[in-house]
Amino acid sequence: LLDAEKGITQQDLNIFSLAAKKGKGIVLLVNKWDTVSKETNTARDYEKALKERIAPFTDVPILFISAKDKTRIHKAIETALEVYANKQRKIPTSQLNEVMLKAIESYHPPVVRGTPVRIKYVTQLPTHVPSFAFFANLPDDVKQPYKNYLENQLRENFNFKGVPVRLFFRKK
Repeated sequence: LLDAEKGITQQDLNIFSLAAKKGKGIVLLVNKWDTVSKETNTARDYEKALKERIAPFTDVPILFISAKDKTRIHKAIETALEVYANKQRKIPTSQLNEVMLKAIESYHPPVVRGTPVRIKYVTQLPTHVPSFAFFANLPDDVKQPYKNYLENQLRENFNFKGVPVRLFFRKK
């Protein structure tokens, strides 16, 4: 819960980072939105500035509310329930492989020391935080940019908005 007049503070960022590290679902509520002088793109610009401050966590729902005027309070609860549902989502391995292997096929992992990294299959792990195990011939050679690509593909195809996603690479 942020104060619209103050913006996001270092303490807010610390709490946000801790919640993400602990695998908690996150919804950012910007309160006192009624006190902000608004122009045509005020909400969009404010949201853009917020996303820049909380990077790399850009897939977080942001709602502008007013507790005093009771504006969008129900929407905040609906969004929190939606994020909770996203956190509980279990994806069948067959569906997961169908989507992710297509994504891997369209953008191959990099070649390391003349040997291509081959990801054989992926499965969801039975954890409280959405976690996925990718089985590959060279799991230690999958670099962070490619991990980011895979995470973005998971978010894009399976709606993990507001939830941290963890990826693990294992030897096959």
